Amino acid sequence: VQLQASGGGVVHPGGSLRLSCITSGFDFDYYAIGWFRQAPGKEREGVSCISSRMDNNSYTADSVKGRFTISRDYAKRTVYLQMNNLKTEDTAVYYCAADRVGAGTPKPYDYDHWGQGTQVTVSS
Repeated sequence: VQLQASGGGVVHPGGSLRLSCITSGFDFDYYAIGWFRQAPGKEREGVSCISSRMDNNSYTADSVKGRFTISRDYAKRTVYLQMNNLKTEDTAVYYCAADRVGAGTPKPYDYDHWGQGTQVTVSS
């Protein structure tokens, strides 16, 4: 099982980034995929999660609702996180993870496999 997160970078407040999570080694249709983030000194938190094809639902944290959008491309086995109107408090390492139960919860301990993380820095 592999998850490869990419797309992070340094942007000014109000800017945009699109993160990608390319996956391999498991049945993508049946797994939920979540985006999590961890800032220095803080716990890892669920940002946005999308369930398996069978459950067909998603979760987005209140702190990013209206600014971040999660989507998945089944043909490419990839999940995206479009991040608009970025704020300084969005600065963190962003991780994608896969949950074989498929429900798409925002709880890190529900996820079985993790990618390596990509740094997002929002600074003026």
